[in-house]
Amino acid sequence: MIYEQKQIITVLGKQIRAGESCELTFGVANLHTSSSVDVPVIVERSKKPGPVILFTAGIHGDEVNGVEIVRQIIAKGINKPKCGTVICMPVINVFGFVHLVREFPDGRDLNRVFPGSRKGSLASRVAYKLTKEVLPDVDFVLDFHTGGSKRFNAPQLRLIKNSPELEALAKVFNPPFILYSRNIKKTFRNACTRLGKPMLLFEGGKSFHIDSQVTNTGVNGAKRVLKHFNMLASKFKTSNPTKNPVFIDKSRWQRASFSGMFKPVAKINTYVKKGEVIGNITDPYGKFNHFVKASHTGYIINVNESPIVYQGDALFHITVKLKD
Repeated sequence: MIYEQKQIITVLGKQIRAGESCELTFGVANLHTSSSVDVPVIVERSKKPGPVILFTAGIHGDEVNGVEIVRQIIAKGINKPKCGTVICMPVINVFGFVHLVREFPDGRDLNRVFPGSRKGSLASRVAYKLTKEVLPDVDFVLDFHTGGSKRFNAPQLRLIKNSPELEALAKVFNPPFILYSRNIKKTFRNACTRLGKPMLLFEGGKSFHIDSQVTNTGVNGAKRVLKHFNMLASKFKTSNPTKNPVFIDKSRWQRASFSGMFKPVAKINTYVKKGEVIGNITDPYGKFNHFVKASHTGYIINVNESPIVYQGDALFHITVKLKD
């Protein structure tokens, strides 16, 4: 894959020449106290030609593990390429991040309002600014997310089907699992796809939590992708994967048959067989103990870590069909 060197790229209205580095401010609105809320956007450009890669996280304010991955990419200097350009946005939804909540102050999910509107809601304006002022010169996007509250996701990449370029890059990243997932309307991923900007979406861990294994998977995957484009500085090394990723066509949630205190037994990433005991639900009084058995055979890619569950709650996300 060959990319033309863009001698000048424009990010947030600033022209940046090859070989230049800068920290820009992604600002949309102040807090209600009139205090400014500015999101740093770190741009590192090499003099040598190469692609423009964008690393993003924090579209949901409570997904701190993704923020930690991009933070480490910056702190370790991984974002300083030997060719091409790396743009890092560690926290897009800074309003949610300040309060550790998923949504914007207007109650909207930023990942459901793309490509946004210049005169719309606050979330919509942020989506618009990102789409119009950051994405135009980008060639490839890696967006880091985290599982929902109390639901721990195995490290995984999500991509659309029938995209050989994305499949190849997903294999380079080498997470434990690669899920085929359709684009949802008005998401950041869908907006990037429509603009011809290939995106890999990373999921791992759970909200309000930083997990070192998930973080390492994200950082190491980013390094492998940069090395693939010959962008990774020679001082950084990448580990050779010991296992190939598992491609997943379909998966299904197994839900609680009873309400009570929940304790998972099966670990994340493990392969379970139908009928195998994977957890149990009890009452607080020691009178009831229900063994949760796997409804079907597959890999466990998400575990509910809440100690209390109600009938119908999702307990385990288990693969149904692997890629042939």
